[in-house]
Amino acid sequence: MKTQRFALTPGEPAGIGPDLCLLLASQRQPHPLIAITSRDLLLERAAQLGVAVSLLSVSPDNWPDQPAPAGSLFVWDTPLTARVTAGTLDKANAAFVLHTLTRAAMGCLEGDFAGMITAPVHKGVINESGIPFSGHTEFLADLTRTEQVVMMLATRGLRVALVTTHLPLRQVADAITPERITRVTRILHADLQHKFGIAQPRILVCGLNPHAGEGGHLGHEEIDIIEPTLERLRREGIDLRGPLPADTLFTPKYLEHCDAVLAMYHDQGLPVLKYKGFGAAVNITLGLPIIRTSVDHGTALDLAGSGNVDTGSLQVALETAYQMAETRI
Repeated sequence: MKTQRFALTPGEPAGIGPDLCLLLASQRQPHPLIAITSRDLLLERAAQLGVAVSLLSVSPDNWPDQPAPAGSLFVWDTPLTARVTAGTLDKANAAFVLHTLTRAAMGCLEGDFAGMITAPVHKGVINESGIPFSGHTEFLADLTRTEQVVMMLATRGLRVALVTTHLPLRQVADAITPERITRVTRILHADLQHKFGIAQPRILVCGLNPHAGEGGHLGHEEIDIIEPTLERLRREGIDLRGPLPADTLFTPKYLEHCDAVLAMYHDQGLPVLKYKGFGAAVNITLGLPIIRTSVDHGTALDLAGSGNVDTGSLQVALETAYQMAETRI
């Protein structure tokens, strides 16, 4: 059986990503896990944290075929552009951050890695460097030449995918189109099958308006757009229920009979998921030709180098990537 290696990108070097990688190394992983980052950065942060870790250098010329021992971490050295001070952003390292992501994604495409796990980046400082950047998801879509991707967050007992992601609320209604709902639903359905091994996924769909429009009294998007689109998708064999009022959909009555929820916008679905599983949730990019999972939190600059961080979300992101690689069809 082919060794399944995984790539880990620590994200913003001044944030808690490097800390998480070092703390994670205390436990042996079930698969070879390659941190794509600066060896010097990890050494300096380990000294700051007082963490004893052995950094094992690897590269495409000598990929490991066994997991690293507990207390050690495989590192594909990727040099920084400027020295890092924990907690202090420096736009000089923006290109470094994107280089680590590119190495990881290309390694997945070329078969070196079975999937990639990402710690948080800081979008603002990358843009301040002069590089247009709207997020991991969009960057990886462009890199892999993927036309449409879907953001899904998951925690134990709940998966939530989004029709729209980072849009101002004023723009959301105009973005809820039959074409977008169709693309997102097909991707969600296909990846639940092919990357999660669910033969017949059951998907609950939120309405856009309060009470799912209440028969047209609180909006017509459900009647004019959402329901007709869902009916067409049902005829393709996709198991969909809705549109349902979001304020009652997230209850055991409904959730115990579904594999995922499709929310119309970011703050409709994600507050519920993060309340249920913050610190133990994972961000998954659907639609890519590769497996990509991520933590559900930000760079936490104020905690970098403090030792006061929780690896829970990163561990869930790793476990999810491992499971997806095992069940992938």
